[in-house]
Amino acid sequence: MTTIEQLRYDGMQESELERKASTDSLLAVEPAPLQVQHLKFRHELKYYVNYHQYFIIRQRLSAFMARDKHAGPTGEYHIRSLYFDDAENKALADKQGGLRDRNKYRIRIYNVSDSIIHFEKKMKKDEYIAKVKDSLTRAEADAIIAGNYECLNVPSKPLRAELYKEMTQRLLRPKVIVDYVREPYVNVNGNVRITFDKQLRTGLYSTDLFNPNLSTVNTLDDNLIILEVKFDEYLPYHIRDALQLEGLIRQSASKYVMCRKFLKLNSWEDQ
Repeated sequence: MTTIEQLRYDGMQESELERKASTDSLLAVEPAPLQVQHLKFRHELKYYVNYHQYFIIRQRLSAFMARDKHAGPTGEYHIRSLYFDDAENKALADKQGGLRDRNKYRIRIYNVSDSIIHFEKKMKKDEYIAKVKDSLTRAEADAIIAGNYECLNVPSKPLRAELYKEMTQRLLRPKVIVDYVREPYVNVNGNVRITFDKQLRTGLYSTDLFNPNLSTVNTLDDNLIILEVKFDEYLPYHIRDALQLEGLIRQSASKYVMCRKFLKLNSWEDQ
């Protein structure tokens, strides 16, 4: 091979390598951040049901779904959440605007007890939801609610670091308490969780999360219950069939929005 031919050959090789590198870069997928890679996104379907529908569905489900192990003797437990929003009420506005990708932050406790306290971030991506959480002590929860966020300034813990940034830069603050009673059922096939959420109430302007005597008001018609269906890749046919009732239509049922409407400052805050 002559010198000129060798140069042409080398040039063709370099062009081919450059073309391949360019193609590879177009096909490359940016890896997700570490705290996102291990998230398990799930389906979440919500419905409003009346008590007649509730009794029928519950009777059907009881044949092949187990009660959640955390439920008490009555098969229920109480949930209280303190929701946070920023200075622009972004969580509320994103939900009202129908954004497909949005986040909500809350501190959650059970049965008005401080034995289990979690700060949670709930994420919605298109039709799927995921949740990350970090445990808090009672002292940490009290400090955060009082406006002292230094316990969240922990760079090694992604959720805490994110919350600290949101609170110091976007002025994330406690907004409203959401109270309800949950009756949960589970099925290992499809990792299905079906819940009936009853007696939805709000603490209005109070952020006194641990107060067992907190004054609350109803935010939903007494005859209505929120039915939530959560599952991973599939919903087994027998469970799907059990949920088929005439008039049962999937709807938006944001407890946060329903409780925030009692604090509304603008007409657009109505659900």
